[in-house]
Amino acid sequence: MQEQHLDFYENLRSRVVEWANSKEGRNNKWTAYILIVPDLFHLLCKLTLDPEVPAMSKAKLGIALAYFISPIDLIPEALLGPLGYTDDIVITALVLNMMINETDPYLVKKHWAGEEDILVLVKRIIQTADQMIGGGLVDKIKALLKLAGK
Repeated sequence: MQEQHLDFYENLRSRVVEWANSKEGRNNKWTAYILIVPDLFHLLCKLTLDPEVPAMSKAKLGIALAYFISPIDLIPEALLGPLGYTDDIVITALVLNMMINETDPYLVKKHWAGEEDILVLVKRIIQTADQMIGGGLVDKIKALLKLAGK
């Protein structure tokens, strides 16, 4: 998994950076969020492999990780390019928020490679999720994650 993780991560990072440097990326209000997509993916991988993370949290993390990798998306990257990662960002933030509320936030912080405080970032993503992907979609994702947690 480690090699696949690195290959996916490096490919993802190069696609996101290339898009962010394009005219479309420079003019998009979600670019700052999309630029953290590779770091969010990396965090999901690290947390999934961490023996300190409880099994229930790992199950939710696994769902978010599988969603990242899956070609079947609510907002497909194949059609929209990196803008299609907005739903992945929201799902990841919701899963991380659940984990932060259920376990020691240190578990999330210790694997975060990004510059901004991950706890602040998760909160900000959740606050803007309705504008990012639409309230109806956010509600559906929350309902699915609640089902997965049972």
